[in-house]
Amino acid sequence: MGKNIFRNELADFKPYVQGKPIEAVRREYGLDRIEKLASNENQIGPSPKAVEAIKAELAELNFYPESYPFDLQRELSEILGIDEEQLVLGSGGEGVLWQAVLTFINTGDEIVLADPTFDVYRISASLLGAVVVKVPLKGMGFDIDAMLASVNEKTKMFFLCSPNNPTGHIASQAEVDRIVRELPEDVVLVIDEAYYELASFSPDFPKDSIAIVGRRPNTIVLRSFSKTYGIAGVRIGYAITSPEIAARLRGVGPTFKINRLAIAAARGAVKDVEYRDMYAAQNATARQMLLDYYETKGWVSFPSYTNFVFTDTGLDSKWLFEELQKRGVIIRPGVLWGEKWQTWFRISTGTAEQMQYFIDMTEEVLR
Repeated sequence: MGKNIFRNELADFKPYVQGKPIEAVRREYGLDRIEKLASNENQIGPSPKAVEAIKAELAELNFYPESYPFDLQRELSEILGIDEEQLVLGSGGEGVLWQAVLTFINTGDEIVLADPTFDVYRISASLLGAVVVKVPLKGMGFDIDAMLASVNEKTKMFFLCSPNNPTGHIASQAEVDRIVRELPEDVVLVIDEAYYELASFSPDFPKDSIAIVGRRPNTIVLRSFSKTYGIAGVRIGYAITSPEIAARLRGVGPTFKINRLAIAAARGAVKDVEYRDMYAAQNATARQMLLDYYETKGWVSFPSYTNFVFTDTGLDSKWLFEELQKRGVIIRPGVLWGEKWQTWFRISTGTAEQMQYFIDMTEEVLR
């Protein structure tokens, strides 16, 4: 046998499991109607202004995009009320996250995160040789005591996903304040707010995450255009951080991190306030429709500030996933996050018609 040519960390590497594609279900079951409600996608469709901007950009596809999209950075920084030097754009919030991990993690470093949470934190850091310290949730919330107690001299990054994926719950203002107050300054705090526009309508959601960067420079706030603006397919997101960290992040990764269509789409989307508010309102209605149905079944759900709901049915989630899939509804089984969540599942919100179809098919399965 020759030498191992692969990265050592790949021996125990567990990649991200994406939601099952519509095409795969159609091939497997030959169905005409399939509702993919597994990946927290915006089911209403993309922002019309984003679509218009993409169409106008199509004739320029023969040219490379700007490495640092000047106009988008200027417009977005004005909307956010920050300096352009604090903004980092990338291929979705996940793309910026990979840039951050590549910037900070060395072999043997530790990261602290909740369990369950967005799995790419673990995936990216473990691939670079980091030790991943998972802290189980406490009831329906984060165990802030245990998360902070897990920090030591080897801790390099501390991840707070709020709203949290897959549960949908948030960290309170008091919890965020405590983390900022007690986390050592030399630990990079990552606050992932991919669902910010949906959560920000709630008075319970902390509103000053950007201000934290001013008080604590070693902080990165992640946001995305994928959910609220419905442009997940072109991949663009951003980070707000200190100018020093931003300069480092921009230099990591491919030269062209965002394609021309993504840049154009984001410039159109940020101007589409009417669409943003419409989607947030429709999402709230759909979410409540799910919660009302679950209440009739006696099922327990995490409080959700997102476009998905995480629910305990008391049933085997893999079985429910498979039975609903046969009927053209794709959900996310909780067992993917471990045996503790065997009876839980996550479903994305959609139109009222989609929610009713899910309810009807669930009733059929239960019968």
